[in-house]
Amino acid sequence: MAQEVVNPQGKCRLKEEGFDSGSCMVGYKTGRISRACRVTLRWEGNLPFRLMKSAHLSRPEHYFSIYQSGCNFSCKKCHSWYFTRYASGEWMSPKDIGVLARDYIKTITYWESRERATSFHAHDLCRSCGLCVTGKRRSQYCPGVLEPDQVIPSPQGWGPARNIIGFTGGDMACQPEFYCLASEEVKGQREDLWVLFETNGYGLTPRNLDRFKASGIDAFWLDIKAHDDALHRRLTGCSNEWILRLPYEIKKRDFVLEVLSLFIPGWVETDQIEKIAQILAGVDPQIPFTILAFFPEYQLKGVPSPNLGQMLEAYERVKDRGLKNVRLGNIGIFVRTEEEFELLRDLL
Repeated sequence: MAQEVVNPQGKCRLKEEGFDSGSCMVGYKTGRISRACRVTLRWEGNLPFRLMKSAHLSRPEHYFSIYQSGCNFSCKKCHSWYFTRYASGEWMSPKDIGVLARDYIKTITYWESRERATSFHAHDLCRSCGLCVTGKRRSQYCPGVLEPDQVIPSPQGWGPARNIIGFTGGDMACQPEFYCLASEEVKGQREDLWVLFETNGYGLTPRNLDRFKASGIDAFWLDIKAHDDALHRRLTGCSNEWILRLPYEIKKRDFVLEVLSLFIPGWVETDQIEKIAQILAGVDPQIPFTILAFFPEYQLKGVPSPNLGQMLEAYERVKDRGLKNVRLGNIGIFVRTEEEFELLRDLL
């Protein structure tokens, strides 16, 4: 384990670039609370270590996910709060990430092109039922792309193993060194092993985007929490002024980009999602966009999930804004009957 060293950057990195600090207070074992960069990032000389909760082949994304502890947002709806808001896990260096990538290469069953280094494109490969392996037959909903020997088990179910390494869970893009060095380690294994960063966008400053580009990061899955700034602050603790400019900044640098927005009844509904879609369509109508159904968690346990009608209305309004690649996620949350599923399948 690395010895704890005070962050050599000292001050908040975001403030040094003219941005406000994140909402990044994290609890840890002693009961104390401190900034995520003090609790879940350590330095041994010039080498950064990050606290990681777990790392495995994830579903339904069908890529290798590294789950990070600590975050620069304090989202009321966080589904990973137990390790992003409270530090836990094992310390890993960029070289450790390289070892994970090296071992994962041996299990890859499907090689994607760079433009498909997304979660969005996982769903046209496999629906994760595993029936082709366990039942020796295909489901009627199977895309029919893979052979059974390309479908393997993981802790979260069945599917292929795609050539993508993803950082997920917490987000400290405001501290770029670890991600840059880790990306270089991954690319040192194979250049066509794509690096994806699932991010809230708050640490993707112009300087950091340029550094990530130079280090070999390929793609971002940008979670835009809300369009209205006041609502975004209530939900996450931070402004979204810069985040709404990121689709342009990311595409300008030739990263692969997909965007996610969570439909939260009473919070982020069709009006917010439609406005986000309008921004994306103005940048590139081909940007993949997922409308994900919320399920009660953390500080929003009293908020219900959306129903089929709400999700379909959001979908139709987003399509009306000109986006070409739109999907609904967490279908099991808002589709409750076979009839509803058939309706959804016919419409989409």
